[in-house]
Amino acid sequence: MSKTGIRETDLYAPVKTLLEGQGYEVKGEVGAADVVAVRADDDPVIVELKTGFSLSLIHQAIERQSITDYVYIAVPRGSGAAAWRAIKNNMKLCRRLGLGLLTVRIEDGLVEIHLDPTPYKPRKSKQKKTRLLKEFAKRCGDPSPGGATRPGLVTAYRQDALRCLCVLSDSGTIRAFEVAKTSGVKAARRIMYDNHYGWFERTGNGMYALSPKGKAAAVDYAATLKTLPYYDTDKINA
Repeated sequence: MSKTGIRETDLYAPVKTLLEGQGYEVKGEVGAADVVAVRADDDPVIVELKTGFSLSLIHQAIERQSITDYVYIAVPRGSGAAAWRAIKNNMKLCRRLGLGLLTVRIEDGLVEIHLDPTPYKPRKSKQKKTRLLKEFAKRCGDPSPGGATRPGLVTAYRQDALRCLCVLSDSGTIRAFEVAKTSGVKAARRIMYDNHYGWFERTGNGMYALSPKGKAAAVDYAATLKTLPYYDTDKINA
């Protein structure tokens, strides 16, 4: 089923379009899931994207069943009799495991639903579900396409750090409580103190400024800053 040159991210837009057509809000790379779709109070739908069927894909999909019953796998649609036999064989496997199966025709983005998840009751993890939905809700927009690699993903935590970076880029050295007030990030002091990305420098008691790495990040993330609610083109020189 895999095709040379196809990336997992090539599957994301067609799958997202399908789910949005069913009334879902869709975001990529939320927690460990490639695609998460949420609609009202329904349980979330999770889709794992791969360029072909594999044991690792099945393992990932089974792990997501600890969050929701509605787990699909999505792979590119091949052509010919051999491709159809592969679909039929993997439908049998997915049905036994309680998984749904989608294929994506790369040429025109057509998504075929071959199988919906069947009733299956593995042990659920309320903690994982809560963490995933919390991350989904905290993110602004859909900054990371499903299937993207983990380094550089714009998580909710990174978006909060970028809010702090935005304020410091405008104000220079400033007190932590003022960063929190201006950015709307309640945990601004902790984020700057922990400094996971190396963007901030503590210049005094409760005072912070951007490090050289932070100044570079303000340029590198200029496009992302424009998507965040606090962004003000009069304040940030992108």
